[in-house]
Amino acid sequence: MVQLTESDIQTREILDYRGLHLFHYSMSSCSQKLRAFLNVKGVDWEPHVIDLSKQEQNDPWFLGVNPRGLVPVLVDDGAVHIESNDIIAYLERKFPDPVLIPRDQQAAITTLLAREDDLHLDLRLLSFRFVHGRNGSPKSPEVIARYQSGGSGTVGGEPDTHKHRELAFYAQLARDGITDAAVQSAAAKFHAAFADFEQRLGAQAYLIGPDLTIVDIAWYVYAKRLTLAGYPFDRLHPKFAAWFSRLDAQSALNAAVETPAPLLARIAENRRAQVDSGATLAAVAGL
Repeated sequence: MVQLTESDIQTREILDYRGLHLFHYSMSSCSQKLRAFLNVKGVDWEPHVIDLSKQEQNDPWFLGVNPRGLVPVLVDDGAVHIESNDIIAYLERKFPDPVLIPRDQQAAITTLLAREDDLHLDLRLLSFRFVHGRNGSPKSPEVIARYQSGGSGTVGGEPDTHKHRELAFYAQLARDGITDAAVQSAAAKFHAAFADFEQRLGAQAYLIGPDLTIVDIAWYVYAKRLTLAGYPFDRLHPKFAAWFSRLDAQSALNAAVETPAPLLARIAENRRAQVDSGATLAAVAGL
């Protein structure tokens, strides 16, 4: 579990927060996963929006909350928890009903959530290019410098190297853009994961058994984003597509991943341009 110590936190006012507070953003996939989890649990929380489109995650105030500069962040009676899967594990213990991490499936859940986490940067790449129509870094050198120098630089009271991964990602993005090769590599990883789930869903209703678990929620969020990006689920993975449709009809899940109307309009415009140029996700990735 990733819980910050007081020495990690420079924005001291949050230590006095009472109740459950969630720092999140509408289109952050990790925020969507946590919101969906909380919706299914029926847990109330106090929202604090960090607008990633305005780079608010790199402002000194928020870096004082989470030195990694990422959402979501959970504050529970002044205790600060970061990293979405760790937050979910903490909340499952605090709010055990309904069960979303069954004890007899914990090993499988850990493995599949690790696979989801390993694909996070791949999802980001595909989102940038095919959802947002962006081929370079959204962060200016000034923003990068602010991010690099901001915050305590520690997690759990120890020097934290997590920023290196983020800095390396954006440095490569600024240098190379989002190449066709990078798209093909990312899409191939997702194709392999969805092909595995397609096989599983031939014998069961949900991804690891007869009941909804956090694994379904996590991969529903990814599928929702890749649907916006134009991944051809119906053609490539029909059982997975049917599973996704069932989950997407559940208000507790769908409400957590709702795309703002102005962004939907931009996505449609981006898709038209991709179709006209023959540069859709399916075409570039060879799907």
